[in-house]
Order: sequence, then structure tokens, then C-alpha cells
Amino acid sequence: MQGTVDGFSYGLVTPVAAFLMACLGGALGLRCTTRSLRHRDTFKAGWLALGATSIGTGIWTMHFIAMMGFSVRQAPITYDRPLTFASLGVAVVMVGIGIFIVGYRGATALPLVTGGTITGLGVATMHYLGMAGMRLHGTIGYDTLTVALSVVIAVVASTAALWAAVSVRGFLPSLGASMVMGLAVSGMHYTAMGAVHVELAQLPGMAATGTGDSPTTLLLPLLIGPGVFLLLAAVVVMFDPLLVLGEPDWQRPAARGRSRRRTGGVPAPRRVPAYGEPANWSAARPAGRRSVPRDAYRSQDW
Repeated sequence: MQGTVDGFSYGLVTPVAAFLMACLGGALGLRCTTRSLRHRDTFKAGWLALGATSIGTGIWTMHFIAMMGFSVRQAPITYDRPLTFASLGVAVVMVGIGIFIVGYRGATALPLVTGGTITGLGVATMHYLGMAGMRLHGTIGYDTLTVALSVVIAVVASTAALWAAVSVRGFLPSLGASMVMGLAVSGMHYTAMGAVHVELAQLPGMAATGTGDSPTTLLLPLLIGPGVFLLLAAVVVMFDPLLVLGEPDWQRPAARGRSRRRTGGVPAPRRVPAYGEPANWSAARPAGRRSVPRDAYRSQDW
């Protein structure tokens, strides 16, 4: 028996909330990665780790907020908690690998492609591992072509996100990049959900309509911890002025170069002539004569 799948049980509430969480995680990850580029010491790894955790947590939270709106009308849905939290770990670790590759190797072609592919596969793995943790009286199937399209979207979106993380500067450009990231991740999620079809198992005495706890009741407690982490990460970012306002003009390399050029042009102190030495050296030397040591002029030998 084919189950009736509904991915928008609460209308636009869950898609909009999921998009905003993806944007928040992306914005924090971008700004932390930008901050890491100004550190060449041990703090660099810490900022990269915070950025990877923010992006991975934001993507995971977006996925399960969107899953609150997913229902099968003929069967109740529950979630396996170990698999659900395992998908969070996969998201953070795989995004972290991509972030560290690009953070230490730069935004050249090979690191971007490698890091973007690893991160995109990690995002897709997180999604389908989270789907594997869903429990209902039936089996979940997928359309192969749509699944392949969702993986391609995840890889492309991850590569673009990594490029933005090391290339975009300034608060407003980073905000725009985070919105594009949120849109891409949400598009990947709903593309993957479009591949889902459910075959219900007919059990003896099974009611025509499913009863039980709603997905919101089951998932909301699981989202509290990651949501609190994102808020704390946002507080850390807000208390770092270099992340919010950018680097001051006087600390930028171009400004430091201009400062050095200005100080290099300061005239040296004028030399006071010694007793008996002409005040105007060039005028005192007779035209056409061979240059002689300065001490010879002091003794009036010429």
C-alpha cells in the first residue's frame, strides 16, 4: 500500500524556519573562517573548528526542523536517537574536513574541489542517515535520479560555500553569501525529500490512519542542544569586533605600506658645518677640479 507523503504539514512555517537556521549556521561558519585567516598561530585551528561546527550544526538543525513538517498520513513516525545524533556527528566531521583543507591550503582549484566534494558527500550522508533513523510501519524508497541530483546539489553548494568562506570579505557580503548557502542547503533537502516514497506494511488490526506522537513532539527536544550552541556561537561572534566590523583601516597591509612610505620620506637632520668648512659644499668646490676628501677642505689645502 502506497503511503501519502506530506512534506509541508505546517505550511511554510517549517521551510522558512529551516532556511533561517541554515543561514545562521552558514553566517557563523563564514565569519569564523574569515577570522581564522587573520591568525597564523594556534588560534587558527580553533576558529576553523568553531566554523565547521557552526555550519554542520546549522545544516543538521535545518534538516530536522524541515522534517517536523514531514508526515505519512497512514502511519505514525518515530526517530531512532542514536542514528539521529550520529548524523549530526557526520555533518560536523565532514564539514570540518572540507573547512580545514581550504583553510590551510587556500581557495585554489584542487583544495576547493577536494574539500567541496568531501563536504557535499558529508551533507548528503547526514541527510540520508537521518532518514534511515526514521521509523514507521513500512519501507522508505527513493528515486535514484532524484537522489543523484540532490548529491550533486550538495557538492556544488558545499564548494561554493567553501569558496565564500575564504574569499568573501565584509559583513554585508558574508550575509549575502550565508543566505545563498541557506537557499542551496534547503534546496538540496527538499530535492532529496522529493525522491521519497513510502510502502506501508499492512499489519493485522492496523488502523486506516496512524496515531501517536507527532514529529514535532519527538524532534523538538533533540533540537534544543544544537540550537543553544548556535546561539552561543553567535554571541562569540558578536563579541569579536574584527568579525562584525572587519579589520581597521590602519591595520590592513595596504595602510601599513602607506605608513611606511610616509615615514621613509622624513628628511634627515641637517649637518652643521665644522669650523672652517664652507656652508655650501657644492658651491665651495672649484669647478673642474678633481674631487678630494672632505677633510682636505677643512685644512684649507686647496
